[in-house]
Amino acid sequence: MATNEPEHENRDVEETGANEDEDTGAQVAPIVRLEEVAVTTGEEDEDAVLDLKSKLYRFDKEANQWKERGAGTVKLLKHKDTGKIRLVMRQSKTLKICANHFVKQGMSVQEHVGNEKSCVWHARDFADGELKDELFCIRFASIENCKSFMQKFNEVAESEVEKGESKDASEAAGLLEKLTVEETKTEEKTVEKVKTEVEAEEKKKSEPEKADEEKKTEESGPST
Repeated sequence: MATNEPEHENRDVEETGANEDEDTGAQVAPIVRLEEVAVTTGEEDEDAVLDLKSKLYRFDKEANQWKERGAGTVKLLKHKDTGKIRLVMRQSKTLKICANHFVKQGMSVQEHVGNEKSCVWHARDFADGELKDELFCIRFASIENCKSFMQKFNEVAESEVEKGESKDASEAAGLLEKLTVEETKTEEKTVEKVKTEVEAEEKKKSEPEKADEEKKTEESGPST
């Protein structure tokens, strides 16, 4: 004879499990409270003028081959006060710095031979905590991004040349103005000196004449 007892038992188990899953409304406080920590990147005083995902390589002279530095985001950052622009790239996962150097006059970036998505340039880099002469190669996901990077990089380098020329011109103008002022002061001093010498000479000549007049006056005075 068939029995329904197992079905009742299963139903009881299901109802018990459903009751256990019900939300009781109780709130459990966390055992450890984590406080927010302010993280500084050193980029707080800079604005990004370029921001592109890429992969960076450096040329190892000893091994005579390219070695990967990391994949991440390359940025051109402009300082809010000085206006100087530096290139910074960090690895996407670890945020380790792959490249860190200023874009200066005389620098240029060129397309890597045989690859329109890559370009190369020389720089004095500080990513490892000391200045090193590095040859970098950077590769982008598209030709358009590579061209955008090259164009902006070269524009910044050319603007630095113009700033340098303007500074040299200003310094030259300031030096010329200083020399002109000094020459004017020298001329004024020379005129004043000559004038003083002339007055002294005239005074020297007039003293004997004055003495003669006084002597004549005494001689021609009334006799008693």
